[in-house]
Formats: sequence, structure tokens, C-alpha cells
Amino acid sequence: MTGRIVKALSGFYYVDTGEGETVPCRGRGKLRHQKRTPLVGDWAEITLVEDGKGMVDTIMPRKNQFRRPAVANIDQMVIVCSGAVPVTDPFLIDRMAAMAEWKSCEPLIVFNKCDLERMDELVRLYQLAGFSTLQVSAETGEGMAALAEAIAGKVSAFTGNSGVGKSSILNALQPGFGLEVGEVSEKLGRGRHTTRHVELFPAAGGLVADTPGFSSFDVEQMEAIPKEALAGVFREFAPYLDACRFQGCAHVKEKGCAVREAMEAGKIAPSRHRSYVRLLEQAKEVPEWEIAKKK
Repeated sequence: MTGRIVKALSGFYYVDTGEGETVPCRGRGKLRHQKRTPLVGDWAEITLVEDGKGMVDTIMPRKNQFRRPAVANIDQMVIVCSGAVPVTDPFLIDRMAAMAEWKSCEPLIVFNKCDLERMDELVRLYQLAGFSTLQVSAETGEGMAALAEAIAGKVSAFTGNSGVGKSSILNALQPGFGLEVGEVSEKLGRGRHTTRHVELFPAAGGLVADTPGFSSFDVEQMEAIPKEALAGVFREFAPYLDACRFQGCAHVKEKGCAVREAMEAGKIAPSRHRSYVRLLEQAKEVPEWEIAKKK
């Protein structure tokens, strides 16, 4: 049988076979020898054994995977922002969008609380950069139908700084979502000295990863993006990367840099370029051996 791992807890991998049942499975010993650890989001081949349990035999090829949180095959990173209190720093949006691009996730930038503060200027900025953007209000329901449509049929992970309304959005999309997750948390005794597990929950016709690693913009524990790859994850840079005067251009302050010329011509937002430079400086501080270790 083939199915998707939707939860990992206490050495068991819970596999949704698509037939109205979830099979608790252990991993085969051969997976350990292959250094292949099953992750939530994995597609896997399983064999039923006894008492309704099974064994994970094979893990299918992944489109992406994250180490922290331990999850695979995320289709979409929903970056939740706010123009009302708390106001989201655009750098945080750019940092998470770059990580999503690096991991082959499609970023979706969602500006919540539009009933309190419209974010038209930032919406235009990110649309110019080539991103899908939405303005929504979990309070009034504005934009929620479009967000539900964007989530349907996909595995999404929500991220955003504290207070922007991620939980309110999810509860508006899927009434009872917060209650369901809260009940699981209570059963597991989440709190100090406990480790939160990762799980996929149904919402608006898709699946949402409930995981602490995506719950905020604190991505320092996630994989580092190599400095030589950074320009490639700023999608609006793409038309200009091969047009610089000198090979190996860092696109910071070099003469004849086509990226900087595009910015000066209004084709790239200055704030996006500043975020790139800031991330590049951070990447330079990460030792090469650490990047290699996290791959």
C-alpha cells in the first residue's frame, strides 16, 4: 500500500492510505541502514502486519525536506504578515520567502488585518517581484475565500511573527482547527520538557503542517542558504544575473552590476535588494562545513 505520513510520534509513523484509515507504522531496519528517516509529508510504501499496524518499507523521492522542523514535501509557504499591530518588518518576509524558494516551496504572502490597515503599497511591491499576494481579514472574512482556494489541494505551512493572526486565519478557514490542534496539545502535555510533534491537519481542502519550526519567523535553526545561491532565490533578479559586466558579481556595489542597474531603473524594489545584501552578509558568517552538514 502507498500513503502519506501525516504524523510522527513516539517512534510511530501514521500513514494516511487515502481509504479512510490511518495506519500506525514502524520503519524497517533497512531504512536506518540507508540513513533514510521517514518524515511527516513523505509518501511511503507500507506493508500491513497485524492488529491494524504496518511497516514503512520505502520512502518515495522528496520534492523538498526540512531538518527543523522535520517535514517533507511542502508545496506552499504561507507567509502571514500584518500592517496593524504588530507591523511586520519586510526583511522578515524576504528572509522566509528566500527560504521557501531555496526549498522549492511556492511562497504565498498574506497580509492579514486589512480591515485595520490596508497594505496596498507592499502588495504592489511583492507583486512586482513576482509573488502571489492576498489581503485578508480573519475578523471580517475579506479575502478568505481566495485564501481557501489557494490552499485547496496543497500541503501548506504557515509562518509569521507572533500576533499577526495565523491561528485566527486557520480557524476562519477551517472552523475547529484551533480546537483540534489544542486538544492534541493537551493530550501530549506540550509544555516544558516536552517535544512538539509534527502533524498534517486538513484545512480548506488541503493540508496544513502544524509544527513549531514554522510557527514564527525565527528560522535561525533552519538550513543556511549558501551565499552563492542567494541571488538565485530572489526571483526578480533572474533576468539580470547573467548580464553583469564581471563574472562572480556579488550584486552589492560592483560596477556594471545589472541587478543594481535594474533596481535604479525601478524594476527591483530597493527594500528587496537591501534584504538580499543583509542575507548575504549573514550567509558569509556561516562556516562552509556547517552548510555542508545541514544539507
